[in-house]
Amino acid sequence: MRVALIGSADFGKAALEAFLDRGDEVVAVFCPPDNPKSSKPEVLKEAALARGLNLLQFASLKGPEAAQAMIDSHADICAMAYVLQFVPQELCKIPKHGTIQYHPSLLPKYRGPSAINWAIALGEDKIGLTIFRPSDGLDEGAVILQKEVVIGPNDTLGKIYFDHLFPIGVKALLEAADLVVAGKHQEIVQDESQANYEGWFGVDAAQIHWATHITQIYSLIRACNPAPGAWTKFGEQKVQIYDCHKHVAATFGAVRGKPGEITQITLDSFFVACHGGQIEVLKAKGAAGKVSGADLAKELSVEVGQFFTL
Repeated sequence: MRVALIGSADFGKAALEAFLDRGDEVVAVFCPPDNPKSSKPEVLKEAALARGLNLLQFASLKGPEAAQAMIDSHADICAMAYVLQFVPQELCKIPKHGTIQYHPSLLPKYRGPSAINWAIALGEDKIGLTIFRPSDGLDEGAVILQKEVVIGPNDTLGKIYFDHLFPIGVKALLEAADLVVAGKHQEIVQDESQANYEGWFGVDAAQIHWATHITQIYSLIRACNPAPGAWTKFGEQKVQIYDCHKHVAATFGAVRGKPGEITQITLDSFFVACHGGQIEVLKAKGAAGKVSGADLAKELSVEVGQFFTL
């Protein structure tokens, strides 16, 4: 199979290596231009160059140069893996069997760039991935293949993505490519009555409001771990919270403190009160970087009875 790949980052690199390792011929690799503000090299670019592949970096994929490069590749199929650039239909349709794309949600739910964050933050108990036909609408094309993944009650963004949606997604791309090239696939139009689109899960969405319920706060922290990092403020100091436990108050007598109040400091952690119980902070980040909850409490001179900003 002659494969063109459009992508970036670790997922794009993993997809590239998976196609090559099973014997496919990767005839073109499209990735974004180098970012002059970043000191980190683009890993997909490095992998393509190391393998001696046809690396293509266009400022835009809308122009005739990108289209001609795709034509010249004589690809059987194009696979899109972690794509940061808009890919027009004119380009998608050039390969003999068209183009397929990966998205980390069960489309049409959670269209958009932060699907996993939103799903965990909103308390979903499952997510998944979709391989679909890209269209000019973001994540709106016909579905070819889907895989479900359970979200455990303590799962973080990092665990769901790196342990499940990343490796399963790479395999699903290959599976879908085989189905499409063999003409054995189905294309199912997305049900618009079930659709929802969310934008980036950014810093504002990641702010902890201690006056909300413990379940909401715990889901938010998990949804932001490792990025963008759920945050709060202690005085003027911004604090990002990562690893934590939730301790549910089952009775009125078990309630400790008011929302946002530091109720206990241990050798490893500290506890913050909220409606429905307490969040035990195990790992957080202050001015000195990521440390244990106890070390952060020392860094900020936190005392029991003080408050984080609501």
